[in-house]
Amino acid sequence: MYENTYPNKRFQYTLAFLQKHIAPEETILDLGVENPFSKIMAEQGYTVENTKGEDLDVDFTAVQKSPAKVATAFEIFEHLLAPFNVLREIKADKLVASIPLKLWFTPAYRSKTDIWDRHYHEFEAWQFDWLLEKSGWEIKDRKKFTNPVGKIGVRPLLRSFTPRYYMVYAVRNSKTQIPNSK
Repeated sequence: MYENTYPNKRFQYTLAFLQKHIAPEETILDLGVENPFSKIMAEQGYTVENTKGEDLDVDFTAVQKSPAKVATAFEIFEHLLAPFNVLREIKADKLVASIPLKLWFTPAYRSKTDIWDRHYHEFEAWQFDWLLEKSGWEIKDRKKFTNPVGKIGVRPLLRSFTPRYYMVYAVRNSKTQIPNSK
């Protein structure tokens, strides 16, 4: 996935945001298969367990059985048809998640060769906030940031000042009932 580009800036922002809210001694369930950022978290002293590539639209076993205190989900919810369902099933008390924002000047991303590398959703920030609220999470902090691409053109220029990513730190809303594990 990162053969030709490595998202250093995004990883730096993500790590700083994670370190601001999550102590290294807190265990993490990272939604998605092991990836370069889950390795960075481990290098920074976090204990990280990843899901194994199961379809999180229909298989919640990993999030239901994980003893982790924190769930992370970096650029994964846009790939799911129904992220509400897995968000409700997470047993962790804390969530750090990021998504790519919907940009008015570019269509939703779709790989023609990898069915898992497609965006079903590209959210506006308010939509993601609402999804989290409806699924039982209370946002405590949020951040938007840009993703300049270093190319010439109208879209690359727009990317230099238009926020592309949205990151949140949320805690389980104490008023929300968590479904029982099956």
